[in-house]
Amino acid sequence: MSSSSSSSSAFELTVNSPDEMRELGRRLAGQLRAGDLVMLTGELGAGKTTLTRGLGEGLGVRGAVTSPTFVIARVHPSLGDGPPLVHVDAYRLGGGLDDMEDLDLDVSLPESVIVVEWGEGKVEELTDDRLHLLIHRSVGTVPSRGTAPGSPDTDEVRHVTLTGVGERWATVDLSAV
Repeated sequence: MSSSSSSSSAFELTVNSPDEMRELGRRLAGQLRAGDLVMLTGELGAGKTTLTRGLGEGLGVRGAVTSPTFVIARVHPSLGDGPPLVHVDAYRLGGGLDDMEDLDLDVSLPESVIVVEWGEGKVEELTDDRLHLLIHRSVGTVPSRGTAPGSPDTDEVRHVTLTGVGERWATVDLSAV
């Protein structure tokens, strides 16, 4: 992974493989605590669920973290004394928090880490403090012929921008991830 800081509340890095995306999730978990909302934005196949799988491993939660596309939300209880992980896929939900009210995320938020895939424009009203990860995948790229062994396959490369919003994230050094 390589990185560059663009401001005090935002940090950009390059992830070269699914394993690195999962590792990013494990490291990011060390910065999270109960009450945190994490929004993941990116194209289909960008690595949102892979990152969340790493978050689950880092938080030490029960159950395999898989895409909650058909159930909309999954709760993964902590195996220790940490917060549970609530993993939400808002892709099929229409607009705004009204469509998400049945999920009771506002009730779960104080004691959980909530990760919402496709949450942009839908969950911001839950809290003034959130971490937004934008995962950009160069869609349709193909590795060049004769790519050196061990060099990243360009189809696997992701550019991740972490942006902390609100007072909670004002003092968190995102470059430590």
